Order: sequence, then C-alpha cells, then structure tokens
Amino acid sequence: MSKIKRYGYTGKIMPAVIPAFVLSAIKRLNESGFNAYLVGGSVRDMLLDRPVADWDIATSASNEEIIRTFQDVRHFSLKHATVTLVHHRSNYELTTMRGNGISNGTIMEDLAHRDFTINAMAYDPAGKTLIDPHNGRQDLRKRIIRAVGDPFERFREDPLRLIRAVRISHELGFRIDAGTMEAVVEMTPQLKLAAGERIREELMKILLSDRPSSGFNLLRRSGLLAALIPELMEGFLKRQNNRHSHTVFRHIMETVDGVGPDPVLRLAALFHDIAKPRVRQKIDGEFRFYGHAEESALLAAEIMERLRFSNEMIRKVTNLITHHMVEYDGHWSDGAVRRLIRRFQPDPVELLLAFRRADILAHGTTGTDMDLLSELDERICGLKKKPHVMHARDLALDGKEVMEILGLPPGPGVGRAIDFLLEKVIDLPELNSKEALVKLLKEFKLKSAMSG
Repeated sequence: MSKIKRYGYTGKIMPAVIPAFVLSAIKRLNESGFNAYLVGGSVRDMLLDRPVADWDIATSASNEEIIRTFQDVRHFSLKHATVTLVHHRSNYELTTMRGNGISNGTIMEDLAHRDFTINAMAYDPAGKTLIDPHNGRQDLRKRIIRAVGDPFERFREDPLRLIRAVRISHELGFRIDAGTMEAVVEMTPQLKLAAGERIREELMKILLSDRPSSGFNLLRRSGLLAALIPELMEGFLKRQNNRHSHTVFRHIMETVDGVGPDPVLRLAALFHDIAKPRVRQKIDGEFRFYGHAEESALLAAEIMERLRFSNEMIRKVTNLITHHMVEYDGHWSDGAVRRLIRRFQPDPVELLLAFRRADILAHGTTGTDMDLLSELDERICGLKKKPHVMHARDLALDGKEVMEILGLPPGPGVGRAIDFLLEKVIDLPELNSKEALVKLLKEFKLKSAMSG
C-alpha cells in the first residue's frame, strides 16, 4: 500500500521553475498598467518544493481588460472574473482581484478572501517579493491548515471549502487547525448549497490520491461524509461474515486503496458493496448479502447522478459493480469463460479481473480465491488468442440470410434465432461456418415449431 507523501517547508521561491509564459503574462499586464501576482497553490507549492499543478495569476485588470491585453492569445472564460489563457495545451487562469464589490480589489483585499492561510500568499516576480499578510509561511512550517480570518465567514463565502480543507489536509499530510475544524463540523449542513459538479471534483481529487482511505476517514470523522454520501456511512461498523475480516466500510476503504488510480476502478471500489447493509440477512447464524452487487450498482447510479457524473462514467462503473462477483471455480468450460467476457462487454474483461483481485485482497482472509483468479486470467488470455465469436456480426451468417433460411420477416424471432446461434458457437467456435449454422437453424426451426 502506497503512503501519502509528506512535503516539508523549504521557504524558497524558485523563479527558475515558473513557466516563461507565466512570467511574460505578468510582465505584459504590468506594462499595460495593471498589477499582477502569482497567487494561491502555486506559491504554496513552490515553498514546499512540490510540483505545481496550476499557475494562477491575480490582477487588477477586469475581464474585459485581460481579454484586450491578450487578444492575440487563445482564451476562454467559464467563471466570473476569470479568463483562462491557453498556451501549448496548458491552461493559465487570470482572475480579477476581489475587493469591496464596488471596484476591483487590491492584492491585500484579494488575499483576505482566500480560503486558507497557506493559499493566501502572493509572489511578485518583478520585485521578487513574497506577500504573506496572514502568516501562511508560518502555517506551512507548522504543517497546519488554517482558515483566513474567521473560518465561519470563509466557509459561508463558499461551502465547498469545507471539503477542500479535508482534501488539502489529506494531500499535504497537514493537520487542520482546531478552530477551522470546529467550523467545518458546525457548517457541514451548508454543503447542500454547493453544486454537485464542484463536490464531485473535490471528491475525485481525494479518490485519485495515493491513499484515498485516509481522506475518506477524515471526511467521516468531520461529519462531511454523512452529508456527502450518507449511503457509505450505513456500512460503518457493520460486520460481515467469515469470508471477511473487516466491516463493510473498512472493506470498501481497503478495496479503494488496493485498486490502481483509475477513475472507473476507484469509483467502483467506493460503491461496489454500498448496498450490503440494506440487503444483509442473518441466516443460520451467518450474515448473507444476496443480490448486493445488483443493488449496489443501482445505488451507485443514484449517487453518481446526484454528483453529476456523465452517463458513460455511470455506465462503466455500474457495469463493473454488477459483474464484480466473479465466482470462478476451475470447472468452467471454455464457453463459460467466453460468456463472462461477452457479458462484461463493451468494457475489457481485464478491468473486471483487476477489480476483483483488489476486492478479494481486501477481504483480509486467506484462501484459494487469488489462485483461481490467476487461473481465470490465464485462460482468458489463451482464449483471446484463438478465433472466437462474441457478437452477431462475427457469425458466418448475417441477419438477412437467417431471415431467408427461416422464412421470417424482421422481428424478435430473428433475434432469438441469432442468440441461439451465438450460444452454440460460443461453446464450440468450430461451428461458425455457413454449413454448420444452416444445420443449427433447421434445428432451431424444428424446436420452435414443436414448442409453438
């Protein structure tokens, strides 16, 4: 299991790491009569000697003035008071400094309305000066996440900052200041005011980190998880059966940590057993969870719709959840293995096996399941190297020929005939010839006549 990387404070701004485009943009704004500074996470990350993900500039110029100044640079504006410049496929945000609402603000006014002290610093490349009115450097040294000024005011300005406090704490390995955490706990109900899309983006940053369980446990302890995804909390402290060493919630967290940092895998891990508490039954002294995969897929779809995930992402995640209970026992025929591949399509079955491997390891028990899964993996690789049929388009007869042979018009009867052929050919690929399929259709026609 990977560990969270902990960054230490260096106290150094390294101008050499600032992209030339950023420096030239600030210089152009200055020459046009505007103030401009590097702000926020880029300043923080340089002081931590941490890779900078986003280079943001705060300026006294308005949107219109920014656009006029950079009319020769590709740009777009999706957020109020922010223009995004595009250079060599990278985006750079230029935001008008916040003030009193009547006019554009000063850098001091702007920093006073930023979320946390470690993000409320600015750097002036021209004067090579660091502006730090809220002691962000000191909190970096102490490894503290502290709201700027009154935390209740900061969170009222933007309730999404409640999650961001946890996310940044998790990313940096910093602790949240007691006063700031008190405000997080008390203001949790305000999360309902934040847009689902923005909540989704913060959650995905935690979910795709090195060890997501640490971030989700902090969300749980703060009360935020119960407000964000209350369905997850239903599994907290819920015991399972002798196939699991962990509670439902703990098992989910172990699975999330165990899969690779792929959005589909991580989301499937987060939701794959989420309905278990709802279907749990005690039978003969042991808990059973019949139908939990299908119910979890339905519940996952509801949650993901709430968080404004795309239809395609919901489809991929729920397909993985629906099929994740692969109970291979070593006695499957080649046809049964091919049917597994076909059922999981259009997604690659390798994704299912990778997920199932993490799911089994997260049981926390020993057994032969991993050996069987490796055997299944080898069989799938072997079968994929041989000619095989998975779709109607792979059959040696097409739909028109099937209709001519059976004397049927277009309709469900043709579909049933093609499904019959597919089932036969999946078991015995050598039957996929026109001659053999014609014989099978005659068999199908005879059976249909007898049953009709």
